Amino acid sequence: PRSTLLPYTTLFRSSIVCFRYAKLLNLVRHEGYTVATISHPWRQDAVLHQYVLVPADSTLPETLPEGTIIRTPLRRSVVFTTVHCSLLSMLHREQHVAGVADLKYIKAPYVHDGVQKGRIMDCGDGMSPVIEKIIDLHPDALLLSPFENSGGYGRLEEIDIPIVECAEYMEPTPLGRAEWVRFYGILFGCEHEADSLFAVVDSSYNALKKLTSNSQKPKVNIDKITGSVWYVPGGRSTIGQMLADAGADYPWAQDEHSGSVALPFETVLERAGECDIWLLRYSGQQPLTRQQLLSEHQGYHQFRAFNNRQVYGCNVEQSLFYEESPFRPDLLLSDFIRIMHPDALPHHVLRYYHPVE
Repeated sequence: PRSTLLPYTTLFRSSIVCFRYAKLLNLVRHEGYTVATISHPWRQDAVLHQYVLVPADSTLPETLPEGTIIRTPLRRSVVFTTVHCSLLSMLHREQHVAGVADLKYIKAPYVHDGVQKGRIMDCGDGMSPVIEKIIDLHPDALLLSPFENSGGYGRLEEIDIPIVECAEYMEPTPLGRAEWVRFYGILFGCEHEADSLFAVVDSSYNALKKLTSNSQKPKVNIDKITGSVWYVPGGRSTIGQMLADAGADYPWAQDEHSGSVALPFETVLERAGECDIWLLRYSGQQPLTRQQLLSEHQGYHQFRAFNNRQVYGCNVEQSLFYEESPFRPDLLLSDFIRIMHPDALPHHVLRYYHPVE
């Protein structure tokens, strides 16, 4: 639902919620409601979405700023991503997930248990969910991730249920992305828990950064070819920033992209062939081996890190890389530092990346 536009001069007793790292979020508290504005990740100086958060236990004011009204805290939500299912587990708000989409991609045990026992509804494919199931759940909101040039959300926009556009993955820094937990804390009525969680992440991450400030920087290559294209994280992406924070010399550190950059194999070999360390992500039921890597592309034997047995793989199928690292980047940074600067974290047990044998 959309509220009517209230003249700015009638707003009073407002206070800005300060974000230290998040660039796409703006929250202003007013008497009786909070306005949350999400900047457009792909259009400069544009707004992706504006929400008016009104406590569910209070009467809806007659006049409100323009935006999508959401009654808080959310008690019943439909969640479209594994990362946000896991986040709600971190915030101990699992009971407020009434339905999910793309169940096959969600790893949170409580979701699968809830679906099996009928507490949580499987609403089908995320790109074409079963609208009737979502309507029957009477959710307070739908949580899903926006994509550039997606063309909107189809029938989901027609059923009069607020859509929360989870755009934190477009933040340019790991801590900026993680700080969105404070927004979700407000949505789900656990602001104190969310603030406390982020305080731990903030402190831990910055303490880890200091460990490598005076260290030599090993050259680091990342990921591997997919088909005929090698996607490398741009220098302004969260992974690019994290590599810098881990004290790495990353060949694409000066690149201006905030997402991935598609490159041919030859370009990556030319710029990253002499890298000391190679970090890659893969999906499989068994640990990746050097032989399997070569079977995928014989050209890998030309990489210095491959020949020196300095290849580390993260099996995203068997680990919680995508579920944990967006809101706990300090855990991933610990892995990076342990691999690149072993003496800085000698007792850290690798969580996501392991040597490719």
